[in-house]
Amino acid sequence: MPLTGKSVRLARLSRPGDGRFLFVPLDHSVSDGPVATAAGFGDLVRSIADGGADGVVVHKGRARMIAPALLTRCSLVVHLSASTAHAPDVNAKVLVGDVEEAVRLGADAVSVHVNIGSDTEAEQLADLGAVAAACDRFGMPLMAMIYPRGPRVTDPTDPTLVAHVVNIAADLGVDIVKTVLVAPPERMEEVIASSPLPVVVAGGGSTERNLYEFAVTAMDLGCAGLAVGRRVFTSPSPEKAVRELASIIHRRELTSEPAPQTEMAGVL
Repeated sequence: MPLTGKSVRLARLSRPGDGRFLFVPLDHSVSDGPVATAAGFGDLVRSIADGGADGVVVHKGRARMIAPALLTRCSLVVHLSASTAHAPDVNAKVLVGDVEEAVRLGADAVSVHVNIGSDTEAEQLADLGAVAAACDRFGMPLMAMIYPRGPRVTDPTDPTLVAHVVNIAADLGVDIVKTVLVAPPERMEEVIASSPLPVVVAGGGSTERNLYEFAVTAMDLGCAGLAVGRRVFTSPSPEKAVRELASIIHRRELTSEPAPQTEMAGVL
């Protein structure tokens, strides 16, 4: 990949340079409520960085509260979409930030949430396309958090449907796509084979499946990584949770030392 602003930022998103990703979304503070106390937020981000996460996902205002030194070890992804659990339609996502703001904040990427099958699907697709165009202008990588969700979706883990949504992301100009692990899990290989983009799967809030077994399964099926938020920030030891996930995703020995960094390399 030629050297461009986007290629440099993409390289930062995979800290060891292996093209695999561990993102920790903390945008739940808009959708559901606080993820930490005001005093404890900085410590939470420090634990995530110390554990070896590749990136932390936050809204623009929260990004201003992160110590800049932490972002030399953990990439910053600014989330541009929002809704709350109190809305009449929780699947209706709106843009609350833009790419230029993310550039000013020093972001390495932005993310947009789209629910395919929702009542506002058309508006969300238009927003994704507009953000993709802005990302091209500013050299900013774009991650789409794209899911089958809404009144017309009977099975959000259907492999054919999930393959469709990840290809929507590719067609609209996204660089990395985050979605769900399908059921049965082994059919995720079909989704991966259909996608020209790296596919990252959501770790989810469920405690029915062991998180680390889930991570091993996802990586063995060809996923490019995981995005795990709630099961990190509610963990008794977020740093330990992140370290164990990073060891699985980046295929390295589990140690108590901070994750190593390498020279920048292309990831796509």
